[in-house]
Amino acid sequence: MQAFYADHFVLPLPVGHRFPMPKYRLLRERLVGELPGVRLGPAPAASDGELALVHTPAYIEAIALGTLPAPAQREIGFPWSLAMAERARRSAGATVMAARTALGLAPGARPEGIAANLAGGTHHAYAGKGGGFCVFNDSAVAARLMQAEWARQHRQARRPLQVAVVDLDVHQGNGTASIFAGDASVFTLSLHGEKNFPFRKEASDLDVELPDGCLDAPYLQALEHALDELDRRFEPGLVLFLAGADPYEGDRLGRLSLSFDGLEARDRRVFDWAWQRRIPLAFSMAGGYGVNIDDTVQVQVNTYRVALEYWRRWQSAG
Repeated sequence: MQAFYADHFVLPLPVGHRFPMPKYRLLRERLVGELPGVRLGPAPAASDGELALVHTPAYIEAIALGTLPAPAQREIGFPWSLAMAERARRSAGATVMAARTALGLAPGARPEGIAANLAGGTHHAYAGKGGGFCVFNDSAVAARLMQAEWARQHRQARRPLQVAVVDLDVHQGNGTASIFAGDASVFTLSLHGEKNFPFRKEASDLDVELPDGCLDAPYLQALEHALDELDRRFEPGLVLFLAGADPYEGDRLGRLSLSFDGLEARDRRVFDWAWQRRIPLAFSMAGGYGVNIDDTVQVQVNTYRVALEYWRRWQSAG
């Protein structure tokens, strides 16, 4: 199974900054040591043209040059640096490559069914601004670019590639919901904490709000209902899955109470839902802010272990 990383671009963050930047390197090291079936490759940088499928030219330029107004930079949560700008491009590029690999849209490639980004899930980025540690919206860029590439390969198709964004980060995907508002070709599903950030939420195609302290059983029941609703309303040709680690009970910012087993069951349900319908799926890690960073990484390793199992099913099925 192919996965793409960009953790060699490290942001110079102030001492005491709450974003756990080392988690990306730690995840890659765990995958190398424990899951040799995951093929790791460096992520390319998304180009200006690719980013412009979603983001405004003025915003792309401001990120590149470091000219974003100070309040807008503070809303992102990172100080500007060349490394920040480059890492944001490569985070988007990693999800693009994962989606392209899953769909088999590269020249001469066959669909792999499942592929991944070791980071990504930057769902708080809007078309013209960032927020909540999100600079460019990698899922939105990947969705738009895959629709364009798919259309070139399927010129006789009657409708565009249908994309479902299944966002299971604990925070609502407000930027993604805003970008795709009114777009019938992309279905946005967000399962998130009702009282958690962002405090001003956007309207996804399907929002499922959960109470503080939500445990495994009610969470999984809510997910089941959400997937049933998605099934009734939409027929995707690609799933973009944000496998946030932050619903974990030991997360500093999550406010939910899922266990390791509950999160693994969540992942298994999403991968199984896509597999039963033979829908290619690209996934990203999204949020994770464990009191113990190793817990966040363990949640993510478990996601990869489940993903690898379903990737092997795709390969066995030919």
